[in-house]
Amino acid sequence: MIEQKENIRMSGDERHAQLLHIAVKLFSEKGFSGTTTREIAKCAGISEAMVFRHFANKDELYNAILDHKACSHGLQSFPWEDEEIHHLRETKDDFAFFNRLAASAFKNHKKDIAFIRLLLHSALEGHELSETFLEKFVLRLYDFIGSYIEQRQADGAFRDGDPRIFVRAFLGMLVHHSLNNLVLDPKRRMLDVSDEDAAENFARIFLNGIRKTTVR
Repeated sequence: MIEQKENIRMSGDERHAQLLHIAVKLFSEKGFSGTTTREIAKCAGISEAMVFRHFANKDELYNAILDHKACSHGLQSFPWEDEEIHHLRETKDDFAFFNRLAASAFKNHKKDIAFIRLLLHSALEGHELSETFLEKFVLRLYDFIGSYIEQRQADGAFRDGDPRIFVRAFLGMLVHHSLNNLVLDPKRRMLDVSDEDAAENFARIFLNGIRKTTVR
């Protein structure tokens, strides 16, 4: 739980950021239906009316959470904005490309466990945040990785097949690994391996499945 903060004076930007942080934390713990703007205000040490000065309604607050995460170090650090990933994409270094994607994903997941829990809540409750995240991030990620796979198929390096099925196989390993380590099995009783080793192994396993030559 979040302890109530002292009602100290903050700039508008500071208060805005504080409310987003509190909202993500509460939503991730109690879900959307179980969290009210009054509770958010109480944890911030301000009136509910002050919350509505920053966010006209809950919908605006949900969108602000995604926009904030997209511009910060959180889960949505876009691979298509990563210069190194772009370089690896252009040079067609398959192993380094997928290894970098996996390592970057694990790093970002670990930085923002609350947001991962928030997304799970939103999906289970059928909340619009889940759909918004799908449109803003997941579909673009599928297109980004899928277009690379399609290009390498055209080059004759990868086996024929639906690129989006290949993308799902790759991302499935990453998401399953992070969900187990961060949510389901934080003690790592099922598998205790560093994220670096996991990224390398997942990239190699994936490529050995879709490349026409074995990756060692």
